[in-house]
Amino acid sequence: MGAGHHHQLYLAGDSVVHRLPPQCKLLAVAAFAIVVVATPRERFWAFGLYAVLLAGVAVAARVPLTYVLRRMVVELPFVLFAFLIPVIGLGERTTVLGVSLSVAGLWAGWNILAKATLGVVASILLAATTEPRVILIGAQRLRLPSLLVQIAMFMLRYMDVIMDEMRRMRVARESRGFEARNFRHIPVIARSAGALFIRSYERGERVHLAMLSRGYSGRMPIMDEISGSVGQWATALALPAVALAVLGLSL
Repeated sequence: MGAGHHHQLYLAGDSVVHRLPPQCKLLAVAAFAIVVVATPRERFWAFGLYAVLLAGVAVAARVPLTYVLRRMVVELPFVLFAFLIPVIGLGERTTVLGVSLSVAGLWAGWNILAKATLGVVASILLAATTEPRVILIGAQRLRLPSLLVQIAMFMLRYMDVIMDEMRRMRVARESRGFEARNFRHIPVIARSAGALFIRSYERGERVHLAMLSRGYSGRMPIMDEISGSVGQWATALALPAVALAVLGLSL
């Protein structure tokens, strides 16, 4: 679980948010997401206040706006789906900029877009202020299912290994003059994907046998002991607590 696995999402820093224990931040983000999902879609002002809360967290964590916007590209499929719903929706319709749109679809699209965006931004801030390895430590501290934590742990550990294997296979294809230019080359790419799956599976079996030979019994030891003080818990849970107060006013 080396340090080379955090460079893409983690933004190194020494802010008050960075210093919070991972289990505190995980619980805070999960609770905040639940409050956002529970908010009635008609309460536009509530979603605006949630956005202000996240902006405050970003300022406290010293995470630049440009960094958050770049990472929000992952939300693009949800945005496209949200904009498509009013077009294909049924029921009462209204005209917006000369386009006939479903009223129910507009509400559904707004509901998905607002809640998904807030959830994605909260997740981006969590990833930007917490190393992936430390997030898994927090998951262990929160007593999440051990099997899920182990799967995430191994995925994080061996993702770079699989990506390197994929790059070597691509270089091997290109060294033999292969270039994927049209649909006729899909079978070659499919066979490469199958070969990559087989190699990954075989590597996984070797890793599992190596673990068994070292005494693995189905449970991983706690990697590090990271405890949180009362003040740290209060700081982390301030975000969902204020969001819950906003939800209470919106009901």
